[in-house]
Amino acid sequence: MIRSRWWLLVIAAAAVGPVVVLTIIGSPVVDIATGAAVCAAYAVVFLLLRPRVVEGNGYAIALIVATIAWSATLTGVESLLAVTQTVAYPVAWVVSRGRGAAIVASLGIALGVGAGFLLGEEGPDAWGTALVSQTLSFGFSTIMGLWISRIAELGEEKARLLDELQATQAQLAAAERDAGVTHERARMSREVHDTVAQSLTGLVLLAQRARRAHNAGALDDELLELIESGARDALAETRALVASAAPVELSQGGIADALQRLAERFEREARIRVTVQTAIDVPLDRDTEVVLLRCAQEGLANVRKHSGADAAHVALVAGADGVRLTVRDDGRGFPAELRAGFGLAGLRDRLALAGGALEVDGTPGATTITATLPAGGAS
Repeated sequence: MIRSRWWLLVIAAAAVGPVVVLTIIGSPVVDIATGAAVCAAYAVVFLLLRPRVVEGNGYAIALIVATIAWSATLTGVESLLAVTQTVAYPVAWVVSRGRGAAIVASLGIALGVGAGFLLGEEGPDAWGTALVSQTLSFGFSTIMGLWISRIAELGEEKARLLDELQATQAQLAAAERDAGVTHERARMSREVHDTVAQSLTGLVLLAQRARRAHNAGALDDELLELIESGARDALAETRALVASAAPVELSQGGIADALQRLAERFEREARIRVTVQTAIDVPLDRDTEVVLLRCAQEGLANVRKHSGADAAHVALVAGADGVRLTVRDDGRGFPAELRAGFGLAGLRDRLALAGGALEVDGTPGATTITATLPAGGAS
C-alpha cells in the first residue's frame, strides 16, 4: 500500500508543509533551516525505502524509525508541528505487520513526539500537556487503526469470497455445459434411432423383398414405389432432425392423422395389418405428440423385427386423467426376463423426461407396450 502514488503527495506535503508553517508563524531562521533540513532528509529516506518496503521487513522498520525521528525532531523545533503525527501514525500502521506491531510503532511515535514536545517547551505544565496530548493521540490512532484494519480485512475477505464465488460459478457453468452436451447427445441418439434408423430398417427389408422378387421374376412397380417412398421419408426425417423441427408426419396434421399415416405405411412395407383407434378429448401440445408418435414408431418397429405377427393395433386415449398409447400385436411374444434393447430403453428415457412411464407385456398373442403420460402433458 505504501507504493501507492497517493503517498507521493503525502510525502510532498510532509516535506513542504512544516517549512511553510514555520515561515508563517515567524520562527527564527535557524529553526526554519533546521525544519527544512529534517523534512528534506525524511523525504529522501522515504523515497529510497519506499520501493523496498514490505510489511514488517527491515526496510519497514527503518522507515518507522525515520518517521518517528522526523516527527519528534519537528515537534522539538516547534511544538505546533506535533500535528505531523497525522502523517506518522498512518505510515506506521501501513508498513507494520499485524496489529500488535502497529500498536508498538504507534507507541514509539507517541513517546518520540512527547519527548520532542518536552524539549521544545518549558514550564510546569509541559509534562501534563505532553502526557494528555500524547495519550489522546495514541489512543485515537490505535482506535482508528484497528477500525480501518478491520475494514481492510473485511474487504479482503469479501474479495476472496467473490473470487471463490466466481470460480464456483465458472465450474457450475462448465458442469451445466457438459450436462447439456450429454443430454443433447442422448436426445439426438434417441431421435436418430426413432426416425432415420427405423426408416432405413424398413428400406433394408423392402430391398430384401425386391431382391427376392427380382430373382423370382416378379418385381413390380408397387414394390419399387415403396422403396422410393421410404427413402423420401428417411430423407425428410433427416432434414427435420437436422433442423431440430417436429417430425414431418406432424407437420401435416395432428397426432391422429400421423398415426394413421404411420400405420398405412407400415402395413404396406411389412405386410402386417395395422388398425388405429384414437380418442382425444383434450388438446395435446406438440412435444407430447412427438413423444407419442415416437412410441408408436418404436412399438411397430418391434412388431416388424421380432413378433412374427399378422396384425397389430394402435390405440391412443387422451383425457383429463392423462394420455395412454398402446401398441398390441398377435405375435409370438417374449419372456419377461428378456432384456430390452436400445429402442425400448431410449423410449423409457424419452417418456421419463416428459414425466411418463412405459410398460411392456410380452404375452404371446397379445404382446403390448403401453406408454402413459400425465394429464399435464396435455395443454
